[in-house]
Amino acid sequence: MTTVDYSASNLALWNAVIQMGIIAATILTANLLRRRFGIIRKSMMPTAVLGGLLLLLVKIILEKGFGLSFLDGILLEKLTYHGIAIGFIAMSLRIPEKAEEQAVNRVGLRSGAGIVSCYMIQGICGLGISLFLAYTFMPNLFKASGILLPLGYGQGPGQANNTGSVYQNDWGFVGGRSFGLAIAAAGYLSACIVGVIYLNYLLKKGKIQKVNQDIVDGSVTVDNFQDRDEMPIAESLDRLSMQFALVIVVYLLTFLATWGITSGISAISEGLGKTLNGLLWGFNFMIGSGLAIAARVILRNLKKYKVMEKQYQNNYLLSRISGLAFDVMIIAGIASINIEDLKGLWLPFVLMALAGAFMTLLNLKFICRRIYPTYYYEGLMSMYGMMTGTISSGVLLLREVDPQLETPAANNLIIGSSFAILMGAPLLVLVGMAPKSTMMTWITWAVMGAYYVVLMLIACGGSAKKAKTE
Repeated sequence: MTTVDYSASNLALWNAVIQMGIIAATILTANLLRRRFGIIRKSMMPTAVLGGLLLLLVKIILEKGFGLSFLDGILLEKLTYHGIAIGFIAMSLRIPEKAEEQAVNRVGLRSGAGIVSCYMIQGICGLGISLFLAYTFMPNLFKASGILLPLGYGQGPGQANNTGSVYQNDWGFVGGRSFGLAIAAAGYLSACIVGVIYLNYLLKKGKIQKVNQDIVDGSVTVDNFQDRDEMPIAESLDRLSMQFALVIVVYLLTFLATWGITSGISAISEGLGKTLNGLLWGFNFMIGSGLAIAARVILRNLKKYKVMEKQYQNNYLLSRISGLAFDVMIIAGIASINIEDLKGLWLPFVLMALAGAFMTLLNLKFICRRIYPTYYYEGLMSMYGMMTGTISSGVLLLREVDPQLETPAANNLIIGSSFAILMGAPLLVLVGMAPKSTMMTWITWAVMGAYYVVLMLIACGGSAKKAKTE
């Protein structure tokens, strides 16, 4: 009879607990530092980003100075990969409020076009830099590396990790995964540094006013915790368990759907399968989001036609699951960066990080004035925070000019992201095209430019006369 060893010598049993404990301790430490030191609070750096940078710093010190390795890089990569999909699925299962549905009819499409236009301008800058360096100072540079800029800035560490890994494993981009994650980390710093500097500039110029109102983060009311006809708290199955079950079932369906699609493609064409399979698994969060939206529609119709009596989704708890998944993903992603992999890549990294920060701001200044003429600065700051970090960093910047979230700017981040998933689908194709050859990299760059023009026409076309905000 085989018995399980429950002692500390069984590292396979305790490893995940130890690693998650380290991540949890890092979150608590980062939160304490953020609350204790005003300079950190004023930087508006998200706690998860601060935690990831702290853990990365400790890792470097212990490995370089003492030869100690305490982090499981493989597990961190898994957490980063799964975190982005679970987070997006939880977000997509949320039931839209009536105000959000009205926002869809008003500016959802144009917000989505604006978001994807930022992907394109970031991609144009990134590929332009990598191509320029490859033909001048760095002839051995992976020419398609620049496309990681929109993935790191616009979509965060999860997608930068996935695509960087595909480029590294399938296309020979040495250090590709760490490069993508480093770009994503630079994006968060852009949101915190460039975003805060620009806010202070607007304050000095009198464009916005500092609102001295205390905001209670995370406050819950009966209205936003319990919807009408929702599954009661006294149910035999805990409500959080229900939300977790819905998310994981959709993720299981995502795995089966992606497996079916990739197997079918490989059966038809082995070459096409080799090209697309890695990208489809890397972009599995898009498939998961689509399936979550479909599940939400099915559940709504089951309730509408009395097949199901209660509403089982709870928006508040789904948001908490999404927030947890993204926080863990961010910390794990940043902490898993291997600085040595960036050897020889510092010049393109610095140039892309700076270009991404400033070109994104310029692009959004032009677009937001036309999409959001009556709340231009709120729309600009929220979009800039999201397009260099995540929705949470967008909300952090937004609260400096709209502390009570009275404008539609916060809703536009969510609604626009829903449209952006569909409108950004061509990016998946471009990511697959770019590394195939030098010619395909140039074609990808040109296609991005053409698609950028189309997106700008959608985002800015038919806009009302811009308000005199300056």
